[in-house]
Amino acid sequence: MTVAFATLPTRWAVAVCVLAAALATVLAFYSAPLPWPGPTPFRLPLLYRVGAIVALVMGMGVTGGFTAWTAARGSRMELALHVTETVLAREQRVSALGALAAAAAHELGTPLTTISVVAKELARETPEGPLREDAWLLMDEAQRCRGILKRLTDAPEEAETIQRISLEEFLDDIVAPYEGDPVVRVEALVSGPSDSAAPDVWRKTEILHALNSIVENAVDFARAEILISAKFDSRFVSIEVQDDGPGFASEILDRLGDPYVTTRPGAEGSRTGHVGMGLGFFIAKTLLERTGAVVTFRNGRRRGAIVSARWPRTAIEAVD
Repeated sequence: MTVAFATLPTRWAVAVCVLAAALATVLAFYSAPLPWPGPTPFRLPLLYRVGAIVALVMGMGVTGGFTAWTAARGSRMELALHVTETVLAREQRVSALGALAAAAAHELGTPLTTISVVAKELARETPEGPLREDAWLLMDEAQRCRGILKRLTDAPEEAETIQRISLEEFLDDIVAPYEGDPVVRVEALVSGPSDSAAPDVWRKTEILHALNSIVENAVDFARAEILISAKFDSRFVSIEVQDDGPGFASEILDRLGDPYVTTRPGAEGSRTGHVGMGLGFFIAKTLLERTGAVVTFRNGRRRGAIVSARWPRTAIEAVD
């Protein structure tokens, strides 16, 4: 029975269970007599046979149901992990483009030098006219390409400015897609000790992807406003997303972040009406925890949902 519920579709597993119960019932009332000394064959009392059938059917139901629940949960977890691995693989491919660009810059350096030299000679030898202007233009464009390639092949300490940004700029990257939204206003705020400046942070793609997913969910449920606040001190940096919507349902609050636990089982209160599968929060939480963050979900004192991620300052701060 357990094998049937673990491997067969639900309807076929239920059919096997019903067939087994029916056969057991038939055997309880129509079976060959037990070998027994004496003229009268031994027969179990009717109440005993009925009780045995009821116990057998209940046992099959409980065992089959638990097996089916366990198998379904395992399949969902496997699918959720596969989705997460796909997202991470995509981000790794994006990161690998940096090395590919450096290799391309190295290979293109020599032909661009040749083009520059030839264009310069043509510009000198060609008389005044459109052809000479085209030669100088060709040389200028080749120099421009060399400048672009040089930026791609800068040393890590020189290229660090591309990935190192201030905490305010990091929040601006998250808010940017929602600027000018006529329905929901998304604002960002950075706060910390008055005697110290906000730290610079690494612009990590997985953090941006996770926070954008959380903000997107908040936009779908917010009434009019979302506040993204970053707080810092000497030990920690935290980013909190708070909306003014209905908040998280109390029955799922403790399980948020698990796969297939969704805030919108029927899309109640959702602006788009989208019925989620619960993978968005799971992937966002997994990505944030992968960078060293502690992620929490809670409701505000008055209303609204709050999602918070807190990192040790050493895990996210960009230092020299």
